[in-house]
Amino acid sequence: MNNNKRARDISLRTTCLEVDSIVAELRALRLASLERRNRHDNPPRLPTRTILTSVVEGISAALFPNRLGSAELADEGIDHYVGHTLNMTLRELIVQIQHELHYNSGLEVLSCEDRSRSLAITQAFAKQLPEIRKLLESDIKAAYEGDPAARNVDEVLVCYPGIKAIIHYRLAHVLHGLGVPLIARMISEIAHSQTGVEIHPGAQIGGSFFIDHGTGVVIGETAIIGQNVRLYQAVTLGAKRFPVDENGALVKGNLRHPIVEDDVVIYAGATILGRITIGRGSTIGGNVWLTRSVPPGSNISQAQMRHEMFEGGAGI
Repeated sequence: MNNNKRARDISLRTTCLEVDSIVAELRALRLASLERRNRHDNPPRLPTRTILTSVVEGISAALFPNRLGSAELADEGIDHYVGHTLNMTLRELIVQIQHELHYNSGLEVLSCEDRSRSLAITQAFAKQLPEIRKLLESDIKAAYEGDPAARNVDEVLVCYPGIKAIIHYRLAHVLHGLGVPLIARMISEIAHSQTGVEIHPGAQIGGSFFIDHGTGVVIGETAIIGQNVRLYQAVTLGAKRFPVDENGALVKGNLRHPIVEDDVVIYAGATILGRITIGRGSTIGGNVWLTRSVPPGSNISQAQMRHEMFEGGAGI
């Protein structure tokens, strides 16, 4: 009896809120939006963030089964576990790629061509997993060797948010290059929400890459980072300006982010903007605001940049 009374009370409150009219208005807005984008009333599905999270977890477990996989694995069962995990995970990935290709095509149904292409992309991605594992091993080693607080490489792998972000980036970067940029961006943004590290999948990053602490790091789409580079928290490799075309729309895809050569260290809070080059072996100090190239072996401090900025009245 109490349950029936509660249901009636909820129904009365819902009626008072006029939910039906709100639903109708939202439907009208949704249909108008679909019409503007030349979409039909039943648009193709987008890739699903929840499933992509599962895909990344599955691939990570296959790459590092002893540490990110099942805790119950015996040596003789590892290959079987890796094979089974990859088989299940890559099948899920095929479906997500189909959703992106179907969405981009604008067709009512998934074409046979896109169905075949989704399989080919997944196969090409899977073949690169051993190379991704090699790169990740170099990243983990760099983190261990670069952080005196790290007691062993296993701690780095299972604890460090920078490594988690790099795992997501390395998987996403390959998918971006294979022609599924939406899935790649979603994977990168999953890491962003979990770690506070934002790496665009289009960025090019060499091996032995270490992000210490991690939170607040931003690496833009066209950034190029060499080998053995170390970043600390709150570093930004961003664009200095956003050019527009004759219609006032942003120009997309231009080279607008920094090039960081090998063996560079960039300390916390540094902001490096524009298509400039940080020469090999340079050190960029904390909180530096840098918009010009620096030669190899440079040591740039905040005090130097402040003096340069205000010299002769500039910047005031």
